[in-house]
Amino acid sequence: MSRPGRLPSIALATLAGGLALLLAGCQSVPYASLPSPGLPPVVDASTPPPPAPSLRAIDLLPADIADRAGWARDIDTAFTQLGIPASAGNLCAAMAVIEQESSWHADPAVLGLAKIVRKEIDTRAARFHIPPLLVSAALKTTSPDGRSYQQRIAALRTEGQANTLFEDLSAELPLGRTLLAGFNPIRTGGPMQVSIAFAEQHLDHRYPYPRRGSVRHEVFTRRGGLYFGIANLLDYPADSPHPRYRFADFNAGRHSSRNAAFQAAVAQLTGRTLALDGDLLRYADGRSVDAPSHTEAALHSLATALHLSHRQIRADLTREKAADFADSRLYQRVFALADKRSTAGVPRQRIPEILLKSPKIQRKLTTRWFAQRVESRYNTCMTRAR
Repeated sequence: MSRPGRLPSIALATLAGGLALLLAGCQSVPYASLPSPGLPPVVDASTPPPPAPSLRAIDLLPADIADRAGWARDIDTAFTQLGIPASAGNLCAAMAVIEQESSWHADPAVLGLAKIVRKEIDTRAARFHIPPLLVSAALKTTSPDGRSYQQRIAALRTEGQANTLFEDLSAELPLGRTLLAGFNPIRTGGPMQVSIAFAEQHLDHRYPYPRRGSVRHEVFTRRGGLYFGIANLLDYPADSPHPRYRFADFNAGRHSSRNAAFQAAVAQLTGRTLALDGDLLRYADGRSVDAPSHTEAALHSLATALHLSHRQIRADLTREKAADFADSRLYQRVFALADKRSTAGVPRQRIPEILLKSPKIQRKLTTRWFAQRVESRYNTCMTRAR
């Protein structure tokens, strides 16, 4: 039955045919090209609709970048190998992060890197009670490239150069082996500043290039940095109402925006002040610890209202870094209770409130600042797409 006030489909088809004749004016329109009056069009259900045309990176890249064809090739390869649709939104999301993180440089320069590296060496030397004079003498040693380590430090411009320096220090000098003990302070790199730890954990059969060294070395190449950066940004399911939440997650960690919204709901239900940082458990050196976080403690106070035991709450929280945490009893019941007590509904995504800390950062920056900057670049790219 059709809704009141609407013409039946047969009448609409007849009107459409008449309208086509009127619009044709004096032109001759073959009868066979008009819809058959009174009959719905025949649809071949066995023929799938044509797929939406895929874009190529070259279609959306800024016009003024160097080696535009090379950037396009490496971006397209990453999308193809990862199986990510090359839509305007996806391509622009990747390009916005590249532009924000490196301004289209495969191994971007870091302001004041020589001072940052020397400070890191001196800090570790003090931790191991190594006298400064001994450190200075060791750094005057000739390195594998013919220069002294001291000269190489003074000439440092990029994280790729710093990474090679630390590897040589650790491999060539007894003091370096003691000082670094397998530790390399360079933790991100490449045109998207992707985490090296992420790349090491996500190297699989899809990686399309022959490796020329460690995964760490691949991150500092344009092709490898783009592959792992695009994987980190787009190669996971996320129910994000806007790309800005993916940008925030790229900076803060996958699903951090979802988890920050979850923390806000818990804070609302308990009246407690919680850090809305997207970490639901307590972490040390990147690993969760048994001691409950403030968020977990607040959830334990809601155990009766949620009809969950403390053990069940903890078990669900261990899934916080996975997509299926949103399917857990804990997540579903917290938001059901929060929605019930709210007149406007409770958001499922929220940009985490995180102050960015790094030797490279010289001013007060936050995850919100990062997401907003990338979103602005994303909007510019989408304008090019339109």
